[in-house]
Amino acid sequence: MMMRTSIISLAIAINLQLAIAQDFQRSYSIAAGGHIAVWNYTGDITVKGYEGNTIIVTAYKKGPDRHLVEIIDKSLGNRIEIFPRYLRFGRGNASVDFELRVPISNEYNFSRLSSFGGKVEVSNVTGKLRAETIKGDIDVKDVNGQISVSSVSGDVRVDISRILQRRNVMILSSISGNIEVRAPSNLEALIKISSSNGLLRSDFPIEIQEMRYGPGKFARGILGSGQRSLSLNIRSVSGQVSLIKK
Repeated sequence: MMMRTSIISLAIAINLQLAIAQDFQRSYSIAAGGHIAVWNYTGDITVKGYEGNTIIVTAYKKGPDRHLVEIIDKSLGNRIEIFPRYLRFGRGNASVDFELRVPISNEYNFSRLSSFGGKVEVSNVTGKLRAETIKGDIDVKDVNGQISVSSVSGDVRVDISRILQRRNVMILSSISGNIEVRAPSNLEALIKISSSNGLLRSDFPIEIQEMRYGPGKFARGILGSGQRSLSLNIRSVSGQVSLIKK
């Protein structure tokens, strides 16, 4: 009897901890092409595609001052807009992690995924993506659409898992961070790469040259048959750029 009571108490405690940790969760039904915007401070943003019909947003508050953080939801119509509000000047000792689950069957406009001091991870979604971090990494995997990502003092990693069936544009930039792109060996793309103060590495047959005026290196070329299904533009300041064949 005592053991059973202990197990029940433990289960209640675990459920209570989970309830406390999950401070915000809402589901949204917006049409394809709708806008999704989440910006954050000292916390991560994770977006994953899944087999579902609604967009699920969950926020987890962390730290001793977590009770001084409020999740603001300004979503309206065909737009989701969410961010944290800190009730103490300087944000105290608290942070928020956001997790979004997005239907893989729909195309959305991720108009802003932004974090200061946290990483942004996006995988298995379709649509336009704009992501930016300061002092945080960006990881993008299996995203079909136009991509624009930038990081200051953080690395950028993009994994192209398959040949894209339509024309796509990827603009990747970093200041004081490395950029790594992994792509299939039969990649069809127009490539433009430059780095002001960093190494360039490519497993694909594109020529790397020194800048004519000033420091730095650049590389330009066409991969594949010239159909240019992908336009890949990479710019780095004080960071290594790597185009890796999978």
